[in-house]
Amino acid sequence: MGRERGLVPARVTLRGDADGWSFTVVSECGRSDREELAGPGVRWQTGVRRGDREPPWWSGHLAEVADGLRVLAARRLTDRTFAELGVEAEVSWFAVRDPFEWEGLVTLRDPDPARFPGEVPPFVVTFQPGRGALLPDDHLLFSTEAADAWTTLASVAGRVGTDPPRSSFLCGWSAHRSIQVGRGVLSLSTQTGSDGVERLGEVCVRRPPGWGGNPELRPRLDGIDLLDEPAADVVGLFRELGHEIVEHGRIVNVPAMGLVLSRPDDAPESFAFAGATLIFPELLADGFR
Repeated sequence: MGRERGLVPARVTLRGDADGWSFTVVSECGRSDREELAGPGVRWQTGVRRGDREPPWWSGHLAEVADGLRVLAARRLTDRTFAELGVEAEVSWFAVRDPFEWEGLVTLRDPDPARFPGEVPPFVVTFQPGRGALLPDDHLLFSTEAADAWTTLASVAGRVGTDPPRSSFLCGWSAHRSIQVGRGVLSLSTQTGSDGVERLGEVCVRRPPGWGGNPELRPRLDGIDLLDEPAADVVGLFRELGHEIVEHGRIVNVPAMGLVLSRPDDAPESFAFAGATLIFPELLADGFR
């Protein structure tokens, strides 16, 4: 469906069916604008035989997918509304048929101050290869024991007004937790050393393309904004500084520093990196990755 600029949104729907997901924005005058969302549909298909039952975890998986797509739909809507009308669109969701059909009521509000350069300072994570990362009011060093790392992460979440750290499984690590900062994600991974002590081993910053939210999460190293400059320029700067660069598809490694950079999927080199990870070099030297 063609999109008309400048229409005031009133409500939005999110629906999943056998073929995939889509969301539709309905304006105050009743016109609608439908957009397909990438990803598989809601029906369980094994490809083996007909009549296979959905596994016990399938409903939980659909709920997680719907959670993520509601966030994505609301972000796209508020970005569009700001670009066309100069205001934000806040969506209040309720389930029509949980987990694959949702409706949201739209409330317009003043634009976020962070939309305007210089209004809100970014949340800067300064990578220090071999040592860890410095935060605006904390530090996350590779000598930090796991309990202290989780306490620091929870403290940051409280200061930026986001949910407490979320734990998830990440292959190869003893534990992994993350928080939302603006539209970015700050995550930590720990590893148990030969002395039996679990310590911080990895600091990861991810931020999707576009506006970074409030506050914007920015990783820096040697004064370089790793996710703000074009990816090719960042790689070129490290090469000029004499660093070995190893590239595997959309992943760029700077082994001597323990730095791993990732491009967005299918993005040209003119795009900025979407993720930056600093790993304790001794883990890399031991063949950890």
